[in-house]
Amino acid sequence: MKGVAYVYFMSNQYNNVLYIGVTSNLACRVSEHKAKSNNSFTAKYKINKLVYFESTASIKDAIAREKQFKNWKREWKNKLINGMNPDWKDLSESMGVDVQLISEAKGWYKGEKIQ
Repeated sequence: MKGVAYVYFMSNQYNNVLYIGVTSNLACRVSEHKAKSNNSFTAKYKINKLVYFESTASIKDAIAREKQFKNWKREWKNKLINGMNPDWKDLSESMGVDVQLISEAKGWYKGEKIQ
């Protein structure tokens, strides 16, 4: 799906911290978050569950939607997530994020070549 971008929400084990992001490759980006290879917000707050995502026609649209979400009250975000994922389960496995991809993501940060 060329030209498609995503806006996504990730949360921690207790669902009390939300991270909102944008990407053109959701599986790879989620793998990077799960790899915790840098000193990012998601690593610091142990955010490792993909709990919501939506696709958009372009990265520009995804960024606009991300900005919209960041201005929402937490209650509205929770309602949106509950509509798609009422149990707040990790949705990443359903898109191919597995131990191997997470391991590869750790290698990307170290500059290793992936075969």
